[in-house]
Amino acid sequence: MPYEFKFPDVGEGITEGEIVKWLIKEGDKVKQDQVIGEIETDKAIVQIPSPKAGTILKIHIKEGEIVKVGETLVTIGESGEKVEVKKEEKSKSVGVMGVLEEAKEELEIPIKKESKIEKVEGILATPGVRSLAKSLNVNLLNVKGSGPNSRITKEDVENATKETKQEVTKSEVSGIKVTKKYDMFGYVDRIQLKGIRKATAKLMDESHIKAAHVMHSDLIDITHLYEIREKENIKLTYLPFVIKALIVALKEHPYLNSSLDEINNEIILKKYYNIGIAVDTEDGLLVPVLKVADSKKILDLGKEIEELANKARNRTIDLMDLRGGTFTITNVGSIIINYPEAAILGLGRIYDSPLAINGKVEIRKVLPISISFDHRILDGAEAARFANKIKELLEDPDEFIID
Repeated sequence: MPYEFKFPDVGEGITEGEIVKWLIKEGDKVKQDQVIGEIETDKAIVQIPSPKAGTILKIHIKEGEIVKVGETLVTIGESGEKVEVKKEEKSKSVGVMGVLEEAKEELEIPIKKESKIEKVEGILATPGVRSLAKSLNVNLLNVKGSGPNSRITKEDVENATKETKQEVTKSEVSGIKVTKKYDMFGYVDRIQLKGIRKATAKLMDESHIKAAHVMHSDLIDITHLYEIREKENIKLTYLPFVIKALIVALKEHPYLNSSLDEINNEIILKKYYNIGIAVDTEDGLLVPVLKVADSKKILDLGKEIEELANKARNRTIDLMDLRGGTFTITNVGSIIINYPEAAILGLGRIYDSPLAINGKVEIRKVLPISISFDHRILDGAEAARFANKIKELLEDPDEFIID
């Protein structure tokens, strides 16, 4: 009997993936666990192993198309078996954005809605959700909440938008959506929001709505650390040293290494230190995680950072290497918390700056840092003490770098 191999739920909020390529074709015989293709999720490009031995009777999703969790990827069976074609199955090639790239007409007409949404009282919804509803022109009176005590969530508002949106085409050509390649000022390109960029947009939106962002900034004189690296000829970036100082600070200030359980109203203090490192890739930011970073030496941290960064840029990183972070480091000055973590550390570019040292002006090596934190979990004074500890260690690194 033919076996339908469906795209499994791999967790971490992954709901879909794009078929990068198939390594088999219909009629090929495969072995169990043989890699038959590659799928790009919003986390990484992963290989697809065959769940059983047999013959590929049908490939249901073409290369470049999106498959949802639970949809059939391929049907596997014995040679000569026939695949039952379900009535609800539609050709994936119809209705794909960009099929008619030469189109000169805009054939998508949104329905008219009243622009004014009255202020709704007595409805459970956070200010962020109310703001989102207003921006999407959704009346909260017509939305059924799925949260605790029927609280309206961001997802409820987004689903309400999807349910009311109507797509109308002038030509009614087989349901194909045709969009023009220009606006009133000139020609444009349309790039589908997908993969890492789509996941990043969703996470940033969630972080902005749920966390109460506050930022603390400081400058660190790392001249002595610079001199140590030069003298010892250490072939490392400054990042492993920052991580070592960071972990010491996290142990003294545990609320920075925590998350908020909103359902049970509890702050979860993590007793382990898994440090995420934001890596810029061609497809967007990925955050590989250094597991149990507190148990590793500086040289080991440097080596692992390089290995994970290369895997992230090549999109060969394992999903487990992107999970379990408790605190994140990035190199962007103005930063958004990697929700649900409590805080994130931003590192600026090291530069030469005049500083007053013992009453004299000297040119010193300076590292700008910024810490964004969730004000629901901790206050500014605690964040400042945390930053001061990092500063103290990096300005006088002799003790903590001896490992």
